[in-house]
Amino acid sequence: MDNKTIRVDGGGTGKLAVISEETVRAIITRQLAFDAVRAAYEAVATENAQVFDVVIGTGLNDGEAFAIKSGVDRKNEMVGFKCGTYWAGNSERGLPAHGSTILLLHSETGFPTALINANFLNGYRTAAGNAIAVSYLARSDASVLGVIGAGHQSEQEIRALAEVRSLSLIKISTRTQTRADWILNQLKDVEIDIRITSAEEAVRNSDIVVTVTPSKSPLVRNEWIGEGTHISAMGADDRGKHELDTDILKRSSLFADYPDQSIVIGEFQHGYEDGSISSADDICAIGLVTLGNAPGRISDNQITVFDSSGIAIQDLTAAGAVFEAAEKMGLVQYIDF
Repeated sequence: MDNKTIRVDGGGTGKLAVISEETVRAIITRQLAFDAVRAAYEAVATENAQVFDVVIGTGLNDGEAFAIKSGVDRKNEMVGFKCGTYWAGNSERGLPAHGSTILLLHSETGFPTALINANFLNGYRTAAGNAIAVSYLARSDASVLGVIGAGHQSEQEIRALAEVRSLSLIKISTRTQTRADWILNQLKDVEIDIRITSAEEAVRNSDIVVTVTPSKSPLVRNEWIGEGTHISAMGADDRGKHELDTDILKRSSLFADYPDQSIVIGEFQHGYEDGSISSADDICAIGLVTLGNAPGRISDNQITVFDSSGIAIQDLTAAGAVFEAAEKMGLVQYIDF
């Protein structure tokens, strides 16, 4: 995404721009997502953007929930929100458990101007955040990746990381053979050694560890983590979600997409609750690292942890970049609204 202001016409005119998943798939690239998310991280870190409190709701049944993440990007004059859903029963319907929709509002009128199907976009946006963290925090020679979780997002994380590090081995831990078979099939075009292992085997001796689960109890034990490891905790985005033994945090340098949110609904909420993290000031915003305003990895022995709880500005910048591209390609559909 370039640095010009992104404006979506139609505020107050009765026209709504609609971008379908098919259009998103035709446009999105790893580089587009990487550039958009990096811009989001830097905007938040320098207070050119503001993230509002996340609103959590539930569906009619257990295992059904949605979250509203909203924000304002003053630099690009963008306002809007994302509704992210998790319906556990969707797997039985042959559908992804996660859903995502972004609504951009006109910065002057507040009227809806663009509706983006972000189901596919969200996977790229989230994985881009991890790729940025790994680019700046993992050792330059990191080549062994351990992944906890084998869902749709895990595939995206693996593909994104394979573009920023020369991986020689990928170890994946998952609870069922069905999920193992699924992800191996999804990644059959990836020319890297991929193995299904236990959680301990996936973590031990890995240079990069990524957790991508909805777990509410720690999956990664402190004694499995060796010096020099980088960990990206991608799953925690609600109160109670928990993937890492909090003792890991006591030995690590801590980074997050948005520190203030990470201690409320991110992985770092547990370190904050047990006192090992005294405040958000103990955590470095990754945008400060990408800008060169704060150090990232400073030694090969350092353990680094990145907490991605997901912020609305990521969604706005990614949606804005897709809209720009779609408009140039004549792929935006306008409807009366």
